Formats: sequence, structure tokens, C-alpha cells
Amino acid sequence: MTLEPPKYECLNEEDTKKMLEIFKGERTGWVLVGSKKWFFPFRYTEQGKGFYNFKARPDDIWVLSYPRSGTTWTQELVWLLSNDLDFEKAKKELLAERFPFLEFSMFNHPEVTREFLKMNEHDKDKEELCKKIAEPGYEVIAKIPSKRFIKSHFPLSLLPSILESGCKIVYVARNPKDVAVSWYYLNKAIKTQGYIGDFATFWDYFQNNLTPWSPYWEHLKEAWEHKNHPHFLFMFYEEMQHDFPKAIKKVAKFLGKAYTEEQIKELTNFLNIKNFRDNPMVNSSELKECGIITAGTFVRKGQSGEWKDMFTPELNTKANQWIEENLKGSDLTFPCFNKIINNYK
Repeated sequence: MTLEPPKYECLNEEDTKKMLEIFKGERTGWVLVGSKKWFFPFRYTEQGKGFYNFKARPDDIWVLSYPRSGTTWTQELVWLLSNDLDFEKAKKELLAERFPFLEFSMFNHPEVTREFLKMNEHDKDKEELCKKIAEPGYEVIAKIPSKRFIKSHFPLSLLPSILESGCKIVYVARNPKDVAVSWYYLNKAIKTQGYIGDFATFWDYFQNNLTPWSPYWEHLKEAWEHKNHPHFLFMFYEEMQHDFPKAIKKVAKFLGKAYTEEQIKELTNFLNIKNFRDNPMVNSSELKECGIITAGTFVRKGQSGEWKDMFTPELNTKANQWIEENLKGSDLTFPCFNKIINNYK
């Protein structure tokens, strides 16, 4: 049975006009989906039904998150734990091939795709990549034989069949200040977003739920509600950073795997941020070679607290108020919460 996705409305004309001037990767506009007003580019109107009806399989393994929450690190961890620590394959095959991103096609506006093809017109492999990332992910991934590994930033409410499919889901959350800083840098670096504004402006859009996959708090709270589901593991990026070997054991147990202390040590070293940041297999090097990512690295510093270098005192006060307001009445809390709120320069 085909499900009807939540209804959407177009973003108002005033905000659309302003945002099109500084988010150069979108050429048409944006939509707000459902009662929670999930924020997506206009191409959702063409592809949203396909994503909403995407069928998870019982042996799938998913990594879900709001963007820039430690997703790539978690993907590689999950893939390696699930594949008997096959480091050799991980060194040779792109993570994007081993663990595809369900809805990236939605962010490839047709005009931008034509520009990508023009930039790479004399390189057949690069042209094929530019075409592939614009193909609807629900069609591409449906053809992949089991066992599938799937990444998505969709909230649970826009993946209605996933929880009861029997698949395993690892959800990773990160504090909103560091999320916003990392999301800002990626929006500047990747041409599908093409952001040319400053951080303070970006924070305003982020806080007001006008960056893709927002609202941030609803995204986390939907996942938090299911933290005790037997097929769902809720992780904090901060807990992974604080004691990575402990986090590895937690994820391994969830996946039904067990490894020796020596193997965990080897995995910890392989995924050490210094090694991870220099690994082209996980760093979207293929997008950089095509000119789709234009600056920096997809995997950045992998640290908590970088927000302190970006926030003015006024912006920090504003952010703290927003965080505290959204955590009222919820038992959701971040590890080292007081540092996130108070530890400023």
C-alpha cells in the first residue's frame, strides 16, 4: 500500500527571496513539510513520496542523525563492526558506496546538476558521478542486494516503515552549537547548498528551523522517544568522544558483535580523528574531485567546543536561551551539558 506523505506548503515569498540570494545551490525555493514544518528544498515535491514509501528490510542497518552530528564517524564504525573489522575493504572502497546516503538526490537541483556536468564534461567517470548523485536515492538503494547499510538525515516521522521493519538503527545526536558550526562550514563548502553568508546569519536560519532537515529539536526528540526500542540505539557524539572504546562496545553489543580488547584498540586507532580526517574513503574525496565540494574537508576537526571560536557573547546568550527553552519538560539532556551552556572563552 502506498502511503501519502504529510502535506507541504511553500516557504513564504519574503524568506524565499532572501534565502535564494545567499543559498546559491537552490534555485527554486523550499517547502515546509507536515505539522512540524520539516524544511526541505523544493525538489521534495517531486521525490518526497518516494522517500516516505521507501521500504526498509529486516537485515538493513541504518545510521540516522541531524546533519553534522558525527554521522560519518558513526557510519564507518557501524560498517566495520558489522563486517568483522574488514579494514582492507574500508581502505579501498568509498564509504558513500558501502553506506549510501538515501536522500542526497533531493539536494541536487536540476540546474546545479547541469552545472556539475558542464564542469566535468571531459571526464566520463566524473560525469557519471554527477548523474548518479542526482538519481532518486529510493530507486538506487532499492536495487542494492542485502545486506544494506543506509544513511539518512530524515526524522523518524518521515520514514514511517523503518522502526517496525526489524532493521537496526543507530541514531547519533550532537549538541546544537557544534552542529551549527559544522553545518555552516559544509553549507559554504558544498555547491548543492552554496551558502555565501556569515555565521551569525546562518545561526538565525538554523535556530528558526530554516536549514535542511530542521527543526533540530523535533528531530532529536522524535528519536529520543524511541531510545528504548529494541532495534534502536540512541548515541551522543559527546559520549563517543569522551570514551570511544566504551562507545565501540556499546554499538558492537547492539549489533550482536563481540571483539577482543586488542581488536577494539586497533579499531580505535583506525578511527582516530587524525587518521579519519586524512582518509579519502570517508572524506567525500570523490565530490571534491568533481568540484562539488570546493573548500576544506568533509570531515573537519571532530572536536567538541569549536563553537566557542564562532559565537559572540550576544549570540551565545541567545543560543543558551533557545537551548534551555527547548529542553524544558524533556528528559533529553546532553553529556557535559553545563559545558555546552556555560563554558565560553
